[in-house]
Amino acid sequence: MRVIDPEGQQLGVLSLQQALSEAEARGLDLIEVAPQATPPVCRIMDWGKFRYEQQKKSREGHKHTRQVEVKSVRVRPNTDDHDIDFKLRNARRFLLKGDKVKFNVIFRGPELRHREIGERQLERFIDGLADIAQVVQPPRMEGRQMILVLEPRPEVLAELQARKSSKRKGGQAATEGEEGGLDEEHLGTDLEEQMMGQREEEGSSDVVDEFAEEAEESTPT
Repeated sequence: MRVIDPEGQQLGVLSLQQALSEAEARGLDLIEVAPQATPPVCRIMDWGKFRYEQQKKSREGHKHTRQVEVKSVRVRPNTDDHDIDFKLRNARRFLLKGDKVKFNVIFRGPELRHREIGERQLERFIDGLADIAQVVQPPRMEGRQMILVLEPRPEVLAELQARKSSKRKGGQAATEGEEGGLDEEHLGTDLEEQMMGQREEEGSSDVVDEFAEEAEESTPT
C-alpha cells in the first residue's frame, strides 16, 4: 500500500506491517483513504481529530443554510389598489430573501360567481413580480379560495447565494466566533435595494397591522 504521512509526504509503498509500525511510532492511526487505487492509499493521521474537524465543517455548513419558507398573502376580490400595491411590495421582499409566496384570494357568498375578478387580482401579482419570480402553481380554486404560488427566479437565487458566500467570507475574516454568522434580513434588504432602488414604504399603521396578521404566516417546506 502507498502510505502518506501526517504532513502529506509520501513514505512510498509499504507492507501493512510496515505501515502500521510507522503509524504506531507516531502515536497515530493508519486510515485507508483510497481503497480503489493501485496500490491502495493509506494516510497516517489522528482519526479522532479528523472526525472532529469533519463534523465541525458539517455544522458550519448547516449553520449558514437558510430554510426556504412559504409566505402567505391573502386578498379579497374587492381589495383596493392601495392594499394590493402594499402586499405586492411585501411579496417582493419575501421573494428577494429566497422564500416562496402563496397568494390566496378569499371569496364570500355571491363573490364565487365572479371568479374572474380573483383571477385578475392574481394576475396583478404575476405581472408585478415577473422580473424576479416565476409561477410554481398557476391560479386555481381550492374550496372557496383561489390559490397562486410564486418562487424566486433562478438568477435571483444565484445572486442571493453569491451574497451569502460574500457575507460568510467577510464574517469569517472578522471573527471565527458566532458573530460571523449571516444576517438574512440584511441580505434580503441589500438585494431588494439593488433590484428595486430605494423606496419609502407607504401605508398607515392599520394596514401594517392587517398585513402582520395576514402576510407573516409561514409554513416551512
